[in-house]
Amino acid sequence: MSTFRAPKGTYDLIPPYSAKYLAVRDAISGPLRTSGYGYIETPGFEDVNLFARGVGESTDIVTKEMYAFETKGGDKLALRPEGTASVLRAALEASLHKQGNLPVKLWYSGSYYRYERPQKGRYRHFSQVGAEAIGAEDPALDAELIILADQAYRSLGLRDFRILLNSLGDKECRPVYREALQTFLRGLDLDEETLRRADINPLRVLDDKREAVQKQLVGAPLLRDYLCDACKAYHEEVRALITAAGVAFEDDAKLVRGLDYYTRTTFEFVHDGLGSQSAVGGGGRYDGLSEMIGGPALPSVGWALGVDRTVLALEAEGVELDIPATTSVFAVALGEEARRILFGKVTELRKAGVAADFSFGGKGLKGSMKDANRSGARFAIVAGERDLAEGVVQLKDMEAGEQEPVALDELVATVRAKLA
Repeated sequence: MSTFRAPKGTYDLIPPYSAKYLAVRDAISGPLRTSGYGYIETPGFEDVNLFARGVGESTDIVTKEMYAFETKGGDKLALRPEGTASVLRAALEASLHKQGNLPVKLWYSGSYYRYERPQKGRYRHFSQVGAEAIGAEDPALDAELIILADQAYRSLGLRDFRILLNSLGDKECRPVYREALQTFLRGLDLDEETLRRADINPLRVLDDKREAVQKQLVGAPLLRDYLCDACKAYHEEVRALITAAGVAFEDDAKLVRGLDYYTRTTFEFVHDGLGSQSAVGGGGRYDGLSEMIGGPALPSVGWALGVDRTVLALEAEGVELDIPATTSVFAVALGEEARRILFGKVTELRKAGVAADFSFGGKGLKGSMKDANRSGARFAIVAGERDLAEGVVQLKDMEAGEQEPVALDELVATVRAKLA
């Protein structure tokens, strides 16, 4: 056994379990790919200030969880803890917003890193699929993204998730609420660090998961009571569009996201079968983020859905994904001449679009057929010297147990017809 192990709080994705993750990624990105979203991929690390400015210096992500380091050349970098700031940075750097087609609609998939206390559903390395619509302020865009996420989850067979929805207001009405909330928080029995957070960003205190804090927050002023007329109208339009699409949601006046850049629409997908780590994804509108990181005013909205937690949610509901076998045909050669000829036929099958594998290592018939069974292949091709002398191979249906001779020069066409 190797003396090395995966770092604490991380995991390896290993077949066949890894196929679930691939299927979830495909399902989440599927509705995006048919709705005008193009794929974007950014580096795994960025300038540390990109996240300090965008995510927020008072957030736990920046103060406690971010993997920050200095390179040999003196650059201060951080492993990306989330995707939005990186995607927006890349879009600005490539001037995608200047190409005249706003919003810029992008989707991404990748790994993210946070130094957290490891537990089920919370890892130091995790996977997300995300979507961002950059450069347009339109409630229909907010609604579109929520609807597409709902569509993705339902395509996987998930049913027991809930969508929580709120508005965080904007630069006009949030300062008034911020002052009212700070006044309320200063009257509570909070520890020094929480009071400091209340001074920097009081909305973050509402997101505190500690029961002792939550008990004191009963009666706290709610942002919905402070929304300006424009934010109220915007939020009502988002709600109306989602409702018209038949997507159920719950209004949650206390919902805030853990990142500083959110404005107006904010939402979260939660699954009650996951225990304390119930959030499987979330997002919202971030109209001021571009300016925070040195770009022009570009109102935007997006979300990120956790692949890891989505897999756990599927398991909690007992949903079995219909994942096709990685191999459709497995070739078993008996003798050197058969090895050479069948290896060529496997190559032909692959070129014809058939998933095919070969019994490597010179095993005998019994061992090779065990490999064929383990592969999950629908058919096995078996051939020895006598078969080849007759110009045939034996095609065995692994499900029915039936076997028939097939002419060697008709093998590819026959297999394709049987798999169609």
